[in-house]
Amino acid sequence: MSLILYVLSPFLAVFLYIFYQLVVAPRFNVLRKLPGPPVPTWFGNHLQHVLNPTVTPKVYDIFVKRYGRSVRIRGLGPWDERLLTLDPVSLTHIVKNTAVYEKPWQSRALITSLIGCGMLSAEGQVHKRQRRVALPAFSGQNMRSLVDIAFKKGIELRDAWVDLLPAAGSETTSAARIDVCQFLSRVTFDVVGLAGFDYSFNSIRDETNELFVAYRDMFEVAISQGSAFRTLLSIYLPRINRLFPDKTVRTLDRCREVIHRVAGSLIQDKKQKIAEGEKSGDPYDGKDLLTLLLKSNTATDLPPEHRISDDDILNNINTFMFAGSDTSSLSMTWTLFLLAQHPEIQDRLRAELLSVAPEGIRDLSELTEDQVQSLHNALSALPLLHNVTRESLRLIPPLHSTLRVATQDDEVPTLYPVHNRDGTVNEGKHSFTVPRGTFVHLSVEAFNLDKAVWGEDAWEFNPDRWDNLPEAAQRYPWHFSSILSFSAGPRACPGLRFALIEIKTIYYILLTNFVFRQTEDEITRHNVVLTRPYLRGKFKDGTQCPLLVSRFTPS
Repeated sequence: MSLILYVLSPFLAVFLYIFYQLVVAPRFNVLRKLPGPPVPTWFGNHLQHVLNPTVTPKVYDIFVKRYGRSVRIRGLGPWDERLLTLDPVSLTHIVKNTAVYEKPWQSRALITSLIGCGMLSAEGQVHKRQRRVALPAFSGQNMRSLVDIAFKKGIELRDAWVDLLPAAGSETTSAARIDVCQFLSRVTFDVVGLAGFDYSFNSIRDETNELFVAYRDMFEVAISQGSAFRTLLSIYLPRINRLFPDKTVRTLDRCREVIHRVAGSLIQDKKQKIAEGEKSGDPYDGKDLLTLLLKSNTATDLPPEHRISDDDILNNINTFMFAGSDTSSLSMTWTLFLLAQHPEIQDRLRAELLSVAPEGIRDLSELTEDQVQSLHNALSALPLLHNVTRESLRLIPPLHSTLRVATQDDEVPTLYPVHNRDGTVNEGKHSFTVPRGTFVHLSVEAFNLDKAVWGEDAWEFNPDRWDNLPEAAQRYPWHFSSILSFSAGPRACPGLRFALIEIKTIYYILLTNFVFRQTEDEITRHNVVLTRPYLRGKFKDGTQCPLLVSRFTPS
């Protein structure tokens, strides 16, 4: 008998430990003092309710009315009690305290498996070191060359769309059904390729470039079309996932090999050009982000311990490709979609854009570089263009939400009184405890659509709201114009200026040449890393947003 107990004791100890962690410990979690929606089954959760952009605005509204702005939700199981914060003071506290609130290792593992450990997934000193090296590349002076690149690629996109439209005077309809999402994805790849590392994808006209195909397949096949099961397997059991590879795993392996080979050679070529320039006394004057990043990394005033490796350089180039192309293309896609739904705003915006059109120029491709810069300066001062850009980013932020995990127990301050679990309001309590290991859901969309901040029309597309913002909206400037679309705090998007230059330039070229109208297709939003458009019932067909596009003819 004693021998049996001796043999079974290790298994019994493991069972008791697991039982305690999964069943007993959650019952003493201080987060359970917060109110939250019920869970109908033992393994039920609320993830679909807080991550699905087709329902989240209504869900958040219900939560605030029933449970206040500090809400306890269920994650993957009864042991996974999470915090959903809808309080602006709490959010500010969490995003600023990056040493206490980090991205969960699961999120970092997924991002790293795709694009390496760049600024999106790095934490602590590694993130600070990478950001310190990268920030000089995004200065205003360095962004000057981006204007000309974005303008030329916008003209190339215009010409590609003109070729798809019926010829003038033809008997067919004057509009063409164009998937604007796919084309805008190509143009942003081209812009980021040239601005990022002086590499021409030429994807607007030709989708065969191996590096473009690798990035595209990684984003679309692996991220958009990958199964939830395989994603979880790749995070928690990566060796098993690779031991039994499916199409997604094989695609990722192929893409990573191409990116590491081609992009890695680009880094070495740039380093050689910089070294040769220093040796000859004629410094290499490349304006792309890779060159600027390499120069920043070898600057004499940067201590050796603050420099980053070639692998870090490659990882951050991959990060620029993902964050700089996917987010911008989706921002522009949703803007054109909203303008197609609101033709009167589209007409007003087009009239404003035409008011700064260069005089005496028959075709925009004839503009000199100085004229393009002058046009960009004029666009930067247009109020309705700025309002439409902000309103679109507010209403449909590319990043729907993000996760943090508490690395230690923390007392979180609140603006609104904390509700008790029984539904009563504790008017005198303006903080609550978050225990170590708690997942925290930070919803960009929730704050962008908060009716208490933006008014009762917060869920509507109304660019004119920006001419007279409510006081509550002005109270939290975040990183950009009182919205969270570019995040906030030490991890705020460093490419804000880059994105605004690119998208405003593309808006000008497209809206002064084309008119956009809705098709009969029903476009739905899905949160697949970013908020992407799909045709209802055709998710497996991939991201798409078809619109009716016709030539604009001035009256």
